[in-house]
Amino acid sequence: MQLGLIGLGRMGGNMRERLRAAGHEVIGFDPRPEVSDVNSLDALAKALNAPRVVWVMVPSGEPTRSTVTALSEVLEPGDLVIDGGNSRYTDDGPNAALLDAKGIGYLDVGVSGGIWGKANGYGLMAGGSPEHVERAMPIFDALRPEGPREEGFVHAGPVGAGHFSKMVHNGIEYGLMQAYAEGFELLSAAELITNVPGVLQAWSRGTVVRSWLLDLLVNALKDDPTLAALEDYVEDSGEGRWTIEEAIKHAVPLPVISAALFARFASRQESSPAMKAVAALRHQFGGHAVKTATGPSGVPGEHAGPSSGTGSTQG
Repeated sequence: MQLGLIGLGRMGGNMRERLRAAGHEVIGFDPRPEVSDVNSLDALAKALNAPRVVWVMVPSGEPTRSTVTALSEVLEPGDLVIDGGNSRYTDDGPNAALLDAKGIGYLDVGVSGGIWGKANGYGLMAGGSPEHVERAMPIFDALRPEGPREEGFVHAGPVGAGHFSKMVHNGIEYGLMQAYAEGFELLSAAELITNVPGVLQAWSRGTVVRSWLLDLLVNALKDDPTLAALEDYVEDSGEGRWTIEEAIKHAVPLPVISAALFARFASRQESSPAMKAVAALRHQFGGHAVKTATGPSGVPGEHAGPSSGTGSTQG
């Protein structure tokens, strides 16, 4: 099958190679000429045989919206556009409507697999009409992992369902990563445990907490057993936030995913105003000792509570 692929970064570039290895003809476009097969979206459209299928793998938000708008001007009725990026599902309806007015079909497909997808395959969650899904199925079959189709691919529902599913997937991922990270920290803090990487590796087979994420943590610890080379700063892609916003909208409690997202926010603070406020309150109501930013010699020090303190044991 022939496919146009827009966006040849870490994911898109590997997808092109996996599809070509499966025998599909992929014509790729990227702003970087050294990786692109054509030099413009117009050239991409002209290089493809009608009816065309074009897969978009660019950053979410305005980059995707502008790409879809540009495609609406160069494609023809009967063509099909697939947004495989991490778009918010609320963008899919407007994108689909814009293309539908030109007689062009639209699918949204959540893609999971990261840099390992080229070798292992990608988990795919599609949203759109059954006829459009069926048309693109040879591409989906080449991208998904080997084995039963239902274990690596799902037609989740109408337009928007693919990206909604991927959003929830990533929210769950936040919670799983945070749980493994907290377990790693507790193991590291306990003097009783002398082989933290070994404990985690032992969990990777036969236990109820085994997973690919655990395997990746074990792999990371092989080269750096204490992760000393890394900063404790963690970004978020936005999908965890969107998941929590949807939970609020539907009144669904997500305490674990919420806590995981807030932990990432905390990782970006050089100091915590909230914890300073807690320290100040403990000092005010209980006379508890606090650590000052600078002591008498200009170095961090402790400030004892007032001798006439309340004697409170609270806090």
